[in-house]
Amino acid sequence: MPLLNTKDARLHYELQGQGEPVLFIQGCGVAGSGWQPQIDGLARDFQCLTFDNRGIGRSTTSTRTLTVEQMAADARAVLDAVGWQSAHVVGHSLGGVIAQQLALDAPERVRSLSLLCTFSKGAEGGRMTPSIVWMGMRTRLGTRAMRRRAFLRMLFPQEVLATICPNKVAAELAPMIGRDLADSPPIMMKQVKALAAHDCTDQLHKLSSIPTLVVSAEKDPIALTHFGQLLCLHIRGSRYVEISGASHGVTMQEPGKINNLLREHFFANTQTSPAEVLPTFDHDASLESLSRSGSMSREQGKGSFPEKPHVAAAWSMS
Repeated sequence: MPLLNTKDARLHYELQGQGEPVLFIQGCGVAGSGWQPQIDGLARDFQCLTFDNRGIGRSTTSTRTLTVEQMAADARAVLDAVGWQSAHVVGHSLGGVIAQQLALDAPERVRSLSLLCTFSKGAEGGRMTPSIVWMGMRTRLGTRAMRRRAFLRMLFPQEVLATICPNKVAAELAPMIGRDLADSPPIMMKQVKALAAHDCTDQLHKLSSIPTLVVSAEKDPIALTHFGQLLCLHIRGSRYVEISGASHGVTMQEPGKINNLLREHFFANTQTSPAEVLPTFDHDASLESLSRSGSMSREQGKGSFPEKPHVAAAWSMS
């Protein structure tokens, strides 16, 4: 079990696969094993590095405070631990914000960015609207079975939940999430506070030289598609893709689509396997349109990448 000791944390990490290096960064309350559907689909072509954020899973921390900058430094330390000078970097939710900060702190370490269901302003993800507060409270109240179902509602749209056995899926997801879905790790609220306090929006223009893919999920109640569109506009030259019918757990709900998008993005930005460079948005035109209408069209986002056939999920939904 590889462990990295830093001055104020012990970080658990895992290295799987072979090929171009890829660093995966998870979001709030989820261990690095949450990337298993991506590891299963990508490890044949890429060397995949995952780790538990400090205070999650098998990683620990000795500090009382938590910041996105600390977690970005942790990600950089993990890169150092495996001897990687640079890597493709993928982040989901809070992990996407950590990935942005890593790229700002050390752009030479980032070959490409893939930002999934995330934000440019942390306050967007840490917002305390009545619906978000109630969604979070339901994961802490009631019986253990009720709390597990509440957590699933954060990950999957109602149409999917209506077709599954919640108890079975919760049990199958527990090893990936890194805990029983009925439990909330103590560090989780600190993660949310760290996210809410972070804002690097005014620096994102510096990332225009890094090939960036932004992915949103149509029915995500946490990382709204509008947030993904704004993030794309802040990073000139980035690409935006919206996954229809998916929610915040899109990496688990639609691993085939996500893996195909990531594979295309990595191959398009590597020297070892040339791929067709797909068109990007006209950012000036899109920004003007967004200002008028308040959103980009989902069709425009879909146009950035062709849809590929769905690959079966790593867990059964029947």
